[in-house]
Amino acid sequence: MVLCMICALVLGLLYGLSGAEWGLIDVVSRHSDLILYLLMFFIGISIGTQRGIFSKIKEYHFKIFVIPIGIIVGSFVGGVVCSLILDIPVGYGTAITSGLGWYSLAGVTIGSLANAQMGSIAFLSNLMREIASFMVIPFLATRFNSFACIASAGATSEDTTLPIILKYTNEETVVMSVFNGIICSMMVPVLISACLKMV
Repeated sequence: MVLCMICALVLGLLYGLSGAEWGLIDVVSRHSDLILYLLMFFIGISIGTQRGIFSKIKEYHFKIFVIPIGIIVGSFVGGVVCSLILDIPVGYGTAITSGLGWYSLAGVTIGSLANAQMGSIAFLSNLMREIASFMVIPFLATRFNSFACIASAGATSEDTTLPIILKYTNEETVVMSVFNGIICSMMVPVLISACLKMV
């Protein structure tokens, strides 16, 4: 499945770079949000068929926030380490990693609040995080545990990486994954703005 996803991504990239226009693909690409909503609908059906899943999630109470908090703290620490290695201001390094995998928002936001160079780095690093997630999630699911898969995905755990999380884990993890994605996505603009104030 991972190989198919990577091939699909590369083919899509090549199609986009070619400048070719094929009606069906152009219609689908213009309505990518609709495709994502359809995907979420079908995943919702899969979760809904699992009886007792939400009562099990309720048992976690405030523990449900441990994963998104861990992802945010880990990303922040990674940003500090990378800024020291690359000799850039800590505010830039932490802002870039505060994208939590949401490359489109991180790139545009940092590009407009800081500069185009930092925006490009934010776009590429968060895109690479998402691509890396597709490759490491099967390994994490088999060698560690299902919640480690959510951590690698970051903010994308509610949308683009959700299908592969569902394939390699279970419905309980998928519910946690969606919750984590919502929390992380809400925090991305707040974290980026706060980090850039340190510059």
